[in-house]
Amino acid sequence: MQTTTQTSRPQDVPVCIRWLNPIGHPTFDAPIAELLHGIKQPSTQVEVVSFAMSPSPTHLEYRAYEALTCEHIVRIARDSAQEQVDALVLGCFYDPALADAREISGDTLVIAPCQASLQVVASLANRFSIIVGRSKWMEQMHERVRAYGAQHQLASMRPLGMGVDEFQQDHALTRRKIIEQARLAVEKDGAEAIILGCTIEFGFFEQVQEEVGVPVIDPVVAAFKMAEAMAGMKRRFGWRPSRVGSCEPPPEAELKAFGLFQAAAPIGNRIKA
Repeated sequence: MQTTTQTSRPQDVPVCIRWLNPIGHPTFDAPIAELLHGIKQPSTQVEVVSFAMSPSPTHLEYRAYEALTCEHIVRIARDSAQEQVDALVLGCFYDPALADAREISGDTLVIAPCQASLQVVASLANRFSIIVGRSKWMEQMHERVRAYGAQHQLASMRPLGMGVDEFQQDHALTRRKIIEQARLAVEKDGAEAIILGCTIEFGFFEQVQEEVGVPVIDPVVAAFKMAEAMAGMKRRFGWRPSRVGSCEPPPEAELKAFGLFQAAAPIGNRIKA
């Protein structure tokens, strides 16, 4: 039996994934691009971008910083639709402006690391812990987990006593602290799997997993592979974002009348992975 579906781009055109580091600094663009290049399917096209935004924080540990980035995220989601990007990944574990970006993203899927990590871990374990940087983050992380319906599976959150900008400075120290807290989560809190609760905790999961003996989810890997898989399903089965009911986007005539989204997207640095 032959099934015909409508797709926005031909199936023989390579899947295109855009990873957004939602800060106005290119610090993490190259290392994340290198990581994604190593895990992508051979035909997948990947670009890593960060904001054209100055001044800009180097992290989104504070809600005030996150709020400053929301307009930029929404504008890049709109640009992703116009550029026929198959999937956009919002590269922060707070999943900033996720619902807003999805509303304006056209046929572009918008994937976020916290939600993707929770979806992956649900297939691997009944209880999980999240390793966060600082206690400051935990209330907002709990909000996200509750919103995604996974609170009943959360064994604990354990802080490292480290900020985002510290994770990639001394790899041995970061690795040791993650292993310590992951072990405690398993032995004391009953965790059966671990989620690393920041995208800048990338590059550590394999060694932590080997040391602790449970699945350890790297949110960069989880979000990117989710984006890649869903982009493939969009192409094959026509599973693109809904645009009815609560998913209805702003009318194009209204956007034009208001003069919105007329300027170029606020993309600063851009790297092909």
